[in-house]
Amino acid sequence: MEAKAVAKQVRIAPRKARLVVDLIRDKEVGEALAILKNTPKAITPDVEKVLKSAIANAEHNYEMEPNDLYINKAYVDEGATLKRFRPRAMGRAGRINKRTSHITIFVTEKKEG
Repeated sequence: MEAKAVAKQVRIAPRKARLVVDLIRDKEVGEALAILKNTPKAITPDVEKVLKSAIANAEHNYEMEPNDLYINKAYVDEGATLKRFRPRAMGRAGRINKRTSHITIFVTEKKEG
């Protein structure tokens, strides 16, 4: 049994978000929260919020013990891209892509034995 939580349309590039999510994959929940507290990246509060939501979902919906949870799967997908334009020389326009991310975290109970 696994519980999940998803944050959609987070306004940071997926490439930057994957750096943080890769740090916590396959870790115990307490260890992952400690890693996120000490990681100086802009996306860490959002990842921490998703992780806490996954823990709450596991506890409330599936009656799992929060102390026995670990992160089974964690990944970042690309969301919609906001296209913006900036003026350039000689009347041209340069395109700026403001990328968004979908953060997904699955937590599972540790198996005995």
